Amino acid sequence: MTAKPALTRNQTLVLQTLTAAVEPLSAYAILDRLRGEGFRAPLQVYRALDKLLETGLVHRLDSLKAFVACSHPHEHGGEEMVAFAICETCGGVWEFSDSKIEDRFSAWAEAEGFLTRTTTLEISGLCSLCRQRAAAGEAVEAGV
Repeated sequence: MTAKPALTRNQTLVLQTLTAAVEPLSAYAILDRLRGEGFRAPLQVYRALDKLLETGLVHRLDSLKAFVACSHPHEHGGEEMVAFAICETCGGVWEFSDSKIEDRFSAWAEAEGFLTRTTTLEISGLCSLCRQRAAAGEAVEAGV
C-alpha cells in the first residue's frame, strides 16, 4: 500500500474510534461515541466510513453489520483477499491474509470467468481463550 491518504477530521475521528475499540462497532455505535466531538447524524459516520473503506483503512464485517480498523493497512490493498476469524463468545476479531487461499479463490474465479472485485472471508467460531474457559467450566461442573 502507498502512503497513508490525507484524512478529513471526521475520517480521522472515526478511524481513531475504531482503532481504540476492542470490538467491532456499528455505524450507530461509532456515532454514539463521537457525539461529544460534534457528530449529530449517521450520514457523517457513513461518509467517513465510505472513504476509510475505499482506502483500506477500515473493513466491514458483513455478518456483524459492523466495522473494524484494518490491522495491517500497509500489507494489502483493496484488491487482495482479507479474512477474519470472529469469536462467537467474546466478539474478538482476528484479521489475516493467506496467499494459498487467495490463490484458490483466484483460480476458481478464472476458471468460471468470474470478475472478482473484493474477497472477504469471515470465519465464525471460538477463540482459544474462550475454548479454554469453556473447557474449564465444563471441568468445574463435572466436579473435576
